[in-house]
Amino acid sequence: MLRAAGVGVGDEVVVPAFGNVEVAEAVTLVGALPVFADIDPVTYCLDPEAVEAAVTSRTAAVVVVHRFGRRADIGRLHALGQRHKLLVLEQGESEEALDETAQRRERAAYLDTKLKGVRTPDGGDGHTYQQYVVRVPGNGRPDRDAFARALRAKGVECRVPVKTPVHRLPEFRRCVSLPQTELAADETLALPVDASLTKREMQRVAAACNALGGLLQPAF
Repeated sequence: MLRAAGVGVGDEVVVPAFGNVEVAEAVTLVGALPVFADIDPVTYCLDPEAVEAAVTSRTAAVVVVHRFGRRADIGRLHALGQRHKLLVLEQGESEEALDETAQRRERAAYLDTKLKGVRTPDGGDGHTYQQYVVRVPGNGRPDRDAFARALRAKGVECRVPVKTPVHRLPEFRRCVSLPQTELAADETLALPVDASLTKREMQRVAAACNALGGLLQPAF
């Protein structure tokens, strides 16, 4: 899509660093330079204000990635694109059947009411909970990684959604300030809310998490 729109050598494309490397790789494949902007700490998608700050006279496009089942503030981003005459592309996540989404929302709602000691996701804007991503407060990555190991030891499958932000990878290393991206990479953990999980399994997830809550600072 970038190539078809005429984006190429000498152009800059604003992309998120919180997520998969493929977006930045796609930009380099057309000869353009990926420029990383920070994320909104609630949606984990590009923050329109951070995108605005990253725009230069060489900026040709913005690639917006919807994350974990939450959509970016696409209205503001399209308005920004119109003001600066930029191409705004969206990358979504795979669609699920409506009944699966409803079941995931049901499991997410259960965890919202049961979990203690972690910050639960904001469910606004039609969240489909393709991943149920919590924040493990405390001392950043050491606490989050210890929390994840303890959950796995109790038989709860969990995963770190973004282990290393793209701007920290060797091939894309940039000296850029992305505080929300860095914090999210250190604190986030995806807990299971698959439609196939039984009520007993969801109770085990909540119990395992809450048993560890006393090890962490209170979530504010």
